This record gives sequence, structure tokens and C-alpha cells, in this order.
Amino acid sequence: MKTAKINVKDGDLLTTLRDSFRSILQLEDISAILVPQHLTAKNVVMPTLVTDPEQLNGTDPLAPVFPLNAAKIVSRLTRKPMGAKVAVVLRPCEIRAFVELVKLKQGRIEEVVLVGIDCLGAFKNGDYIEIVGKKEEKFTSRFYKDALSGKNLTIEGFGLAPACKACENPIPNNADILIGLFGVDTDNHVLIQARTPKGEALYDSLDLFDTEEPPERSAAVESLVAERTAYRDKMFAETTEATNSLEKLNTYFAECVNCYNYRVACPVCYCKECVFVTDVFNHDPVQYLRWANRKGVIKMPTDTVFYHLTRIAHMSTSCVGCGQCTNACPNDIPVMELFRTVSYHTQKAFEYEAGRSIEEDLPLSVFREDELAEVVGIGKAA
Repeated sequence: MKTAKINVKDGDLLTTLRDSFRSILQLEDISAILVPQHLTAKNVVMPTLVTDPEQLNGTDPLAPVFPLNAAKIVSRLTRKPMGAKVAVVLRPCEIRAFVELVKLKQGRIEEVVLVGIDCLGAFKNGDYIEIVGKKEEKFTSRFYKDALSGKNLTIEGFGLAPACKACENPIPNNADILIGLFGVDTDNHVLIQARTPKGEALYDSLDLFDTEEPPERSAAVESLVAERTAYRDKMFAETTEATNSLEKLNTYFAECVNCYNYRVACPVCYCKECVFVTDVFNHDPVQYLRWANRKGVIKMPTDTVFYHLTRIAHMSTSCVGCGQCTNACPNDIPVMELFRTVSYHTQKAFEYEAGRSIEEDLPLSVFREDELAEVVGIGKAA
């Protein structure tokens, strides 16, 4: 694994990152780069596909906002051959979601170079707009300095999104190129590592000088992961207690209006047609009256809990915990908390972690003769 340091000019980390992306885009075999950028029309940050190096001045990969999981964008760009190579700058959970989509045959890895940055977390979309819309012109710089120094990240009464506080994967270990911030003196330099042969080819093209990873980095990462894991486990316990009966589950989703927003927001939800928007759930009017007559009253719309249970069963093996489900909910139902709780235990049962490696087979996609012997009875004496 090759490692180098990139000097930060005048303590300006964002400008240094922009210059680095510009250098990548100017490489002969890179035709475009996908990066988060501030849009000129409004103070929001969205993925942009850039081919002109001069159009990278608004790049802001450290902005603490996560409007969508860009794995779906990369999937769309790569589902068919492009005939060109694109560098994509993604959060760790976006890379892991894209890995799952590749396994699900919804994207291709051959023409992309995955560039990952240590993730500092993000606020909920609405909270970020509320904060920045008030008075924060240089909010990203303030945020990343506070995050890297270990300060409390509650700003204007808003804290990081629960998905980020519960994320035990802040490091993009499965990126081709990793840009490291934790345990690094970012006033003076950032870390860059080539973690795959594809990453090494790009690394060598940038004429970097090899160095060693600073010893402080592993300690900083371990401390952050321990903090987030503790939050995660507490969240699991509280969510389990809140949903461990059908009555509690109905209460948990009482405000659900069947908008299906998070079906669209989920990065690994890939079905072209969802059964819940077909005639299967377009019940005859008389059916609603039958249900109402049976109990005297029914909640409308119907099928809300069944929808969530179906989604959990469908997606729990590939959930990466990005939190876009909760971001998309108009009634602030803590969808992520339940999905992460269930998916964690599902993946643990299969000894699988979504997005960890492109080489790992998806659960239920292969048959192993020695798997679940206690269930199927293989090997037992007649």
C-alpha cells in the first residue's frame, strides 16, 4: 500500500483538495470526475460530473450534508460501458453501497476509480439548510476543524445525523485511492494512499513522494470507531425495545403515510418495478369496508407496516446504514434505526458485511454444503 503526503497550502484544506482533484482530472486516462459541489443557484451541495478542470472551484467533499447517496449516480453512469474512465469521489458508505450494486449487477467497476475521503459525518439535510441559511458562509471550514479536533459538533442546536453517529466505518478502506484526515495535521498536509492496483496506477501518475502513515492515525481512528460503536449499540438496544412486538411496531410506524420516499432514496434498492406500486396493493374499495367492518376501525392508508417489513426482508443483507431512508421520510420516522438494527443482525448471521469487499458473495446467492447444517439436517445420521 503506497502512502504519500500532500502539502496543504496556507492551511486551506479545501483548496488543496480541489487542486488534487484537478490534477486527477488532468490525467490522460481520466475523462471526468464526479465530486460534490456547491451549486451556484443555491447554497446546496450536490454530486456533479465535471470534465473541465476549471469547473472544480466549488468542490466541497467535506461539507457536512448528504443530500443523496451517490452510489446510485455511479450505478447509472456505469451500468453500460462508457468507453472512458471516471474518478468518483465518495463517502465510505457510498463506496460500500456501490460495491453492493455491482454485485447486484446494477453497475460496473471496470471504468471507475473510487476516491474515498475519511468521513467526518453530516447533519440531516433540513438541519444543514437551517444552519447554513442563517449566517454560515464558511461553514465547511469551521465544521471540519471542529470535527478533527474532537469538539462537540452540535451547532445551532443541531447535531450530526444519527446514521453518522452510529457509523463504525468512517474510513474508505475499499477505495482505490484513500484521502486520510484522521490523525493527520491537516493544517499542513493530508494523507493519500493507493489501496488497489487501480489506485496505484493513478497514484504513480501523480508523481507523489512515498512516506509512512503517521502513528497517530490508527489511534485516532480506533477512538472514533469505539465512540461510534458505543452509540450504535445503544441505538440497537433502544430500537429493539421500541419494536419488539407487533403492537409496538404499529406504534413505531403510526405516522407512516406510504409515501415510499425512502424506496427511491435507498442506494441499494434497485427493482425497476416495486410490488407496492402495482395492482397487487391497489385494493378494491369494498375490501377496505370489509376490513373496517371486521374491526370497527382501520388505519388509512393500509399496508404501512407490511411495506416496511417487506423492505427490511428485501434489503437487510445489503443495507450500508447511510441513513438516506430517514432523510427522505416527511414525518421524521426513525427508519434508519430499525433498518440498521435488523440488517446488522442479518449480516452477522451470514458472516457478511455489506460493501466490505467486491470479492464476497452476496448472502443467499451461493450454496455451501456445510452451511446451516443444523437446520437442513445435512450430515446427520439416518
